Amino acid sequence: MSYGEADRPGISINPRLIIAAVIALFGIVTYFARTQVNPVTGEKQHIAMSVDQEKALGLEAAPKMAAEMGGDITPGRDPRAALVQEVGRRLVENTEAGKSPYADNFHFHLLNDPNTINAFALPGGQIFITKALFDKLDDEAELAGVLGHEIGHVIHRHSAQQMAKGQLGQILSTAVGVGTSDRNDGGQSAAMAAQMANQMIQLRYGRGDESQSDSYGLRLMNQVGYDPRAMLDVMKILKDASKGDRQPEWLSSHPLPETRIQQIEDELNREYGGGSKGSIGRGRTLSGNDYR
Repeated sequence: MSYGEADRPGISINPRLIIAAVIALFGIVTYFARTQVNPVTGEKQHIAMSVDQEKALGLEAAPKMAAEMGGDITPGRDPRAALVQEVGRRLVENTEAGKSPYADNFHFHLLNDPNTINAFALPGGQIFITKALFDKLDDEAELAGVLGHEIGHVIHRHSAQQMAKGQLGQILSTAVGVGTSDRNDGGQSAAMAAQMANQMIQLRYGRGDESQSDSYGLRLMNQVGYDPRAMLDVMKILKDASKGDRQPEWLSSHPLPETRIQQIEDELNREYGGGSKGSIGRGRTLSGNDYR
């Protein structure tokens, strides 16, 4: 006895899995198709926007970011803000950073936040340091270390790179949610796991970005003539600030200060003979009345 056509067993494929696979494939293809060569480093990167788009995004976001952290201190009224601009421009105009497509778009801001010890960069060249961090610095070279690190983020296009990775992660998380939506919990557990995995990936790359920017900051300091050993003192400030409020390194977007200190010491010994006073050395002290 043979089976009729309607009686033959077949393989049933859940249409949700097909849709999920299409979504995931689209995300992966799109991510790898967005490959650009970094105009400064020559590195091939997966980037979600152009240099001009980075500049526009940073300029648009800068006022809002400043407003959320106490506001932008006017250089004409405060010598500390003027010094931040002076040291920042020196690091750009006298180094390879001045040959980058971001050279004319770098702006250096001192934020009137006396409590948050932080510095950060927006895409395209908007760089910020809080008053709380500035007031912890002892000299001009330490300030150069902070700003050089943030310039490194801009030159290496870390923000645009992370945006592209974030978009891919979101698409893959959506695909997992679609593919598991017929479960009893609607696929929520799987989707949450996928989102957590995406966040872990972003954290790992974030730590690599920080180490890369530390290295680039040392390079700029040395090119200008600042003593690159001052970067170690910056790390010690961050180490002291992180006491009592620390999470495991593998769950942090920054390497622990101890890790960064060791990496910087290794690079100083390997590339700079342990450090160099240079033509500027440590520069002016920031403990005088003009800067406190």
